[in-house]
Amino acid sequence: MNFLLIDGAMDKIYFFSHFNNNSYNQSFESSKNNYEKFYLLLSDFLNQNNIDLSKLRHLFVNQGPGNFSGIRTSIAVAKGLSITRKLDLYGFNSYDLKDMNYLNIILLYEKGQLVKNLIKPLYIR
Repeated sequence: MNFLLIDGAMDKIYFFSHFNNNSYNQSFESSKNNYEKFYLLLSDFLNQNNIDLSKLRHLFVNQGPGNFSGIRTSIAVAKGLSITRKLDLYGFNSYDLKDMNYLNIILLYEKGQLVKNLIKPLYIR
């Protein structure tokens, strides 16, 4: 399954993707400067790893709880991508992560525990 996961809710910005049987990830400092260039960071991540957005079907975004700016930016970019690229968008919670293992989110998806297009941000700071 080809997918992209965006997580800006915590102390870092994380991008994780599984594409053509390979997994890729990258993290960035959670800062105002990086929120301002969030899409450029994501675009560079996709380009560096030869991830073709047109071949992705699923997009996962952390909806919190966590950092207000990180959550808002992540959700805005995720919604924009889901609309323009016709990707299925799923929100997950920070509590769903176990030891920052994003494959746990895919297991929740496969079990039918994530709801498509239902994004409910949870802010703590």
